Amino acid sequence: MKRHGVPIGARPRAQDGASGRSGAAGAAVRAGAKTASGEGHAARSRASDDVRGGMAAGTVVTLEVAREVPPNGFFLTDGNRSVLLHYSEAEQGLAPGDRVEVFLYHDSEDRLAATMKRPLIRLGEVALLEVVDVESRLGCFLEIGLSRHLLMPVSELPESPDLRPVAGDRVYAVPAHDRQGRLIAKAATEKELAPLSFRAPDSWKNRWLEATVYRPLKMGAFVICDGGVLGFGAIGLIPAAERTRPLRLGERVRVRVTFVREDGRVNLSMRERKEVGRVEDAERLLAFLKERPNGAMPYSDETPADIIAKRFRISKAAFKRALGKLMKDGLVYQEGNWTYLRRSEDEEGKGGGF
Repeated sequence: MKRHGVPIGARPRAQDGASGRSGAAGAAVRAGAKTASGEGHAARSRASDDVRGGMAAGTVVTLEVAREVPPNGFFLTDGNRSVLLHYSEAEQGLAPGDRVEVFLYHDSEDRLAATMKRPLIRLGEVALLEVVDVESRLGCFLEIGLSRHLLMPVSELPESPDLRPVAGDRVYAVPAHDRQGRLIAKAATEKELAPLSFRAPDSWKNRWLEATVYRPLKMGAFVICDGGVLGFGAIGLIPAAERTRPLRLGERVRVRVTFVREDGRVNLSMRERKEVGRVEDAERLLAFLKERPNGAMPYSDETPADIIAKRFRISKAAFKRALGKLMKDGLVYQEGNWTYLRRSEDEEGKGGGF
């Protein structure tokens, strides 16, 4: 199987446990790589001509069956141009003269082809699509309900590899054409998502929700909070200080609504409310101290915030609140820049002192 057109538009599904590649070398071949022989140039010309001729990949059109061409399939026509409907893509018996509604895409030879199967997304739509595979130099491949997967190019992904989707994540995608007219996926932005989102109700404050990251940044992560049947959901922001870890594009995350804005968007946190979080953080610090040699740790009120965040994944303020609770409860004490677990008299009598 020739692979020169696969990475840019779509690629075959994995079959019989295969990865959907025709070999490690073939998987890395980019569209048009065979231009020197004329083959890649011809493929690009075909794709561009298809768009100019009114047949665009990613659209659903009604065409007439012109003729059958065993063992391949049926040629369909709009009166000017023809496309092949492979036998594997036909869902009913057809005869010349029949009219059939089909979805257009590019096959493994970069030829515009047709399928009677219905995709999960088409040109002009926004959809939440599952990532089925990731190739670091190409991008991520998305499930669209057809025999081929759709590529979201690496140029559409975050620059940092740690923020890119992994298999199983789901990303908001918008179909588009590359320069050759082949179908690719772009990461949906606020421009596409805002019209499909809804205003969060005031009753959401302090409620825990599930959300999907659509734009991870250093200053925070923009997400769509699940909203049932009302729409895609509500747009929200998790500020960097309210994250417990970096978040990937397409990652699912559990968040708490801290504030409902006048425009219906929400501020979010991955942390519990302060009064609840203080107890949980205190329990974590106490457990940490009990596992330390001599019940001591080189962290205190004076420890820099970045070290606290790296070691305990909480803010300096949360750390101080938790430590203050433990000291108030008489469970720990501080000396210099160290914090010590306070032993009971029985433990000290057994040689458990410092």
